[in-house]
Amino acid sequence: MFFINSILLGIGLAMDAFSVSIANGLAEPEMKNGKMNLIAGTFGFFQALMPMIGWACVCFLVTFFKAFEKFIPWCALILLLFIGGKMLIESMKALHSDEKSEENAGGTLTMGVLIVQGIATAIDALSVGFTIADYGFIMALVCSLIIAVVTYAICMAGLKLGKSFGNKLSDKAGILGGCILIFIGVEIFVKGVFL
Repeated sequence: MFFINSILLGIGLAMDAFSVSIANGLAEPEMKNGKMNLIAGTFGFFQALMPMIGWACVCFLVTFFKAFEKFIPWCALILLLFIGGKMLIESMKALHSDEKSEENAGGTLTMGVLIVQGIATAIDALSVGFTIADYGFIMALVCSLIIAVVTYAICMAGLKLGKSFGNKLSDKAGILGGCILIFIGVEIFVKGVFL
């Protein structure tokens, strides 16, 4: 179940990066493989870094305030419902609007813009530290690395789709990501409270 949950977390968290990757591929259809690897690697790096930062913060607090442990499933549920719900709402709004996304606004992708995109698409992964707070360091690190690998693969697919087919999937990807995050939040809550 650990590996399945880690893969599902990776899929859910990577959907924003997937959408941005599609947009990046659209903006630069002649993008070389090296740049595609850099983009996917940057998104994967930030998707791995944020859960570890969240995990470290939660573990530090739990060490000093053991009473908070019983609230972790509640925090995970609330955070993942909020993030997943927000992702769903934004994606549904995007489906019904004719506006182009800001990422498609043109210009070449600089390293500074890529880092900002990486942080922006991974900031919600910080809350995953709450969901993996009961893991030891090695398990949390493995989970984060699985998330990074899944994100890398999904972003490479997004870049290729963006280069080839356009951005029809980018709005639907957010809906899928939101549903997965909500599912994981409910599963962690049920497991933490009732089992």
